[in-house]
Amino acid sequence: MGNSVQKLDQNQEIELPVTELPDESESFTCEICIEPMLLPNKKFKNQNRCVHPFCIDCMVKYISVKLEDNVGKIPCPSLSCDQFLDPISCRNLVGPQLFVKWSDVLCESSVLGVPQCYCPNRNCSALILDECGGNAKRSKCPNCKRNFCFKCKLPWHAGFGCEENRELRDANDVVFGVLAERKKWKRCPQCRRFVELRGGCKIIKCRCGADFCYSCGKRVYRHGCNCDTASWFYRLIFGIFCITLVILAILFIWWILKISKKTCV
Repeated sequence: MGNSVQKLDQNQEIELPVTELPDESESFTCEICIEPMLLPNKKFKNQNRCVHPFCIDCMVKYISVKLEDNVGKIPCPSLSCDQFLDPISCRNLVGPQLFVKWSDVLCESSVLGVPQCYCPNRNCSALILDECGGNAKRSKCPNCKRNFCFKCKLPWHAGFGCEENRELRDANDVVFGVLAERKKWKRCPQCRRFVELRGGCKIIKCRCGADFCYSCGKRVYRHGCNCDTASWFYRLIFGIFCITLVILAILFIWWILKISKKTCV
């Protein structure tokens, strides 16, 4: 039994399968890239919250750009729409890496009421919260363990203020600032020179003529500072002593006048 070949009649027509053309009503033009899309599955659907014609590729790029700017609550790109994108419904579109970043940004945005900053170290950039009630200055990043200034959001500027830190300085200035901080040198509040106290009274007279307290660094106009209890006690005793002298002087003058009147009589 062999293979048989059946010949078709020349007048017999062969019916070929007809490929279905895409429905023109389902095709759309993306408003971002202005490219016609013939496949309806390329259209982005925001859980049917809004039906604006955006393709999936453009929306993934749009979400990525927003996350680079640390925007977690991403709005619909249409100018006349007030809806926001749903991260859960976009999870399979953006991929696991971008979805994790989206989740992190949303977590960070939930603590916007707390003072925060990012570590200035380029290799770290960890989110850090101020747990000191808004008074944090010198801080250590819990991730990279490097010191930075929470006030100006820059690496720690030992011995220099935040405004001075914004100015360009060479490496010697930075090393000198670290030395001044380790030695606990104080700066004159008027001329900003560093001063070292080796002994004696804590009230320093700088070469510029300004008097300041070496303990608190504030300028004083009298010999004494109330930054500690002992100095405040001495000033109180001195005040009482001066008042007592004035009262005794008044009583002495009154006694002299009284004696002089009796002598005249």
